[in-house]
Amino acid sequence: MIRSSNSSREEEILRGLQQEGPRRRSYEEQLYLLFYYFIREGVRKYRLNEEDSASAYSDTIISVIDNIVYNRFEGRSSLKSYIYQIFSNKCVDLKRKTTTNKERVHQTHDLDTFITMLPDNARNVVQQLIDNSNHSLLEKKMQEIGEKCKQLLLLFEDGYSDRDIATMLEYNSPDVAKVSRRRCMEKLKEKMLPFNQYYE
Repeated sequence: MIRSSNSSREEEILRGLQQEGPRRRSYEEQLYLLFYYFIREGVRKYRLNEEDSASAYSDTIISVIDNIVYNRFEGRSSLKSYIYQIFSNKCVDLKRKTTTNKERVHQTHDLDTFITMLPDNARNVVQQLIDNSNHSLLEKKMQEIGEKCKQLLLLFEDGYSDRDIATMLEYNSPDVAKVSRRRCMEKLKEKMLPFNQYYE
């Protein structure tokens, strides 16, 4: 059986993503660029704006890379079909979320309600303790996600663009910096999840 050039390209990327460090980053970028045109499909088919469609695509690539690296991609379909299915699901989720957020009224959490019931002086003290605790926890969790992720997120927080960050941290392109940033943000969210659930 003769394999198409796309199929052999996908296999090369799959093998490349199993590598470590800078080599893998190169294949991450190739994967990102290979199906970049899906973003237009998100705009056309799901009526997302370009930024939301690009965000769904970046999230898709991060998920796919993780699934490949941790051997959760079983290869029962082509890589293109697999990515498109995940991308479609993320577009639908994003569309639902956008629609739901427009209809949702701000919900207060029990802790917020408790704080508002306190007298002013006690409320200020409790709020300050929570803010200090959140800041300390965030600093601790930032250490746990690794130095490069920490640098990347801090640079982004300081207002640097993905293009600037790619240059400063020696990523191959702004797109790779963006994918890496989203992956770092996901790591940080996972680290913060138990704390956030406690306060919800």
